[in-house]
Amino acid sequence: MTRAKFFLIALICSFSWYVIPGYLFTTLSSISWVCWVFSGSVTAQQLGSGMRGLGFGAITLDWSVAASFLFSPLISPFFAIVNVLLGYALVIYVVMPFSYWGVDLYGARRFPIFSSHLFTAEGQKYNISAIVNDKFQIDMVKYEEQGRIHMSTFFALTYGFGFASIASTLTHVGFFYGREIYDRFRASYKEKEDIHTRLMKRYKDIPNWWFHLLLVGTLVVSLLLCTILNDQVQMPWWGLIFASVIAFIFTLPISIITATTNQTPGLNIITEYIMGVILPGRPIANVCFKVYGYMSMTQAISFLSDFKLGHYMKIPPRSMFLVQFIGTIFAGTINLAVAVWLLDSIENICQDDLLPADSPWTCPGDRVFFDASVIWGLVGPKRIFGSLGNYSSMNWFFLGGTIGPIIIWLFYKAFPSQTWLPLVNLPVILGATGAMPPATPVNFNSWIIVGTVFNFFVFRSRKKWWQRYNYILSAALDAGVAFMAVLLYFSVGLEDKGVSWWGTDGEHCQLATCPTAKGINVPGCPLN
Repeated sequence: MTRAKFFLIALICSFSWYVIPGYLFTTLSSISWVCWVFSGSVTAQQLGSGMRGLGFGAITLDWSVAASFLFSPLISPFFAIVNVLLGYALVIYVVMPFSYWGVDLYGARRFPIFSSHLFTAEGQKYNISAIVNDKFQIDMVKYEEQGRIHMSTFFALTYGFGFASIASTLTHVGFFYGREIYDRFRASYKEKEDIHTRLMKRYKDIPNWWFHLLLVGTLVVSLLLCTILNDQVQMPWWGLIFASVIAFIFTLPISIITATTNQTPGLNIITEYIMGVILPGRPIANVCFKVYGYMSMTQAISFLSDFKLGHYMKIPPRSMFLVQFIGTIFAGTINLAVAVWLLDSIENICQDDLLPADSPWTCPGDRVFFDASVIWGLVGPKRIFGSLGNYSSMNWFFLGGTIGPIIIWLFYKAFPSQTWLPLVNLPVILGATGAMPPATPVNFNSWIIVGTVFNFFVFRSRKKWWQRYNYILSAALDAGVAFMAVLLYFSVGLEDKGVSWWGTDGEHCQLATCPTAKGINVPGCPLN
């Protein structure tokens, strides 16, 4: 079968199937059978919920759930999947049960076991709007009245492992790839060109001044935003330079992790932390600094990845550059227009307290982004992870993440015959749950299962099939879901025409968000 025919068949199948989990039977997106069996048990639902709990046994029949946060499981190498599995299992099935039920870490039982919301000491949701003044800065009087901000223990631990992941990235790349980076840099000036480079010589190369002009132009526009619109942006001009330096430093080591594992450690936590320490109480400045530092690095890696693909596919470099540049302008403009349109047209958008549980407009990713701006920008790390907060012990994760790769490297040097040791990638293991929340255990369960099955039963047994059709299948599944999602939105979504029955009432784990500490009263939850 030709690849084009295979792609078309897989796309039609994916397109046709998605109408079931995407509209007619949405419960299939998270089949949390433990909740169905133990419908009256808070603990069982905390364990079994794939969306609001630890996801024990939770699975999905929805490709968009399996491939939404970690990208397609079909394109990740098996050793990377194993590393993600180790990190995920460590956090979800070892650290979390011990922290929640074992030692009640940070008063864990007063809050939901899996949540990105912020809480008061009494287990009630924190009223963020009450502590913000007209300039989007913190009102200390109101903050003192409401008390310290608390997080679910899982959310706090996610930040701790994020600290460890970003620290381990530098030492892992330095010890395992440092010599190779140095040798390749020296050899790049005298090494013989490979076949791909020789073939690409047929096309005109991109002049360096294109890149320089684009860099200078974007920096000038950004500096103007930071100076002329400083009341809105709130970030000083030196913050832009500092963010650019951070992105420059981390692009190479994180690119190596991405190239070898298909997993990209994020700079979001470290950029938020740094600006939160420098300029506490200014959430807009913190968000801008994070975007310029973190997203610049992420887009640089995406840019390099696209050029690498174009290099192997023999696409003219100038065409690649122009397509990316024009595509970015179009995508940014359209995204902004759609965001404004949705904010104006969807009532209570992103306010999950005012929306039904199965609403598509709860914005879990934006909720995490907003809460992060409160933690790092509005309140500041000193009042959360410093001497004035509850989670100062999380800073020890920086030290653990720094030392970990060095220990593994020393073991490898002592036992060079153990060739599996370099495959132990601590940045991936420690950062495995970095996307959680908004990612949930059912996303990880399905991603790991699908990736493992394909690696064992397809790649191992029929390597030629894998080489010929694997990436085509991944693209077809993505495209089928995307086309059906757009069709559903414009055909029934805009008119609010839904199907209402047991199979569209979510995953049926309403008790999974209930606290288990005595005396905490939450509507809809049993009183302990």
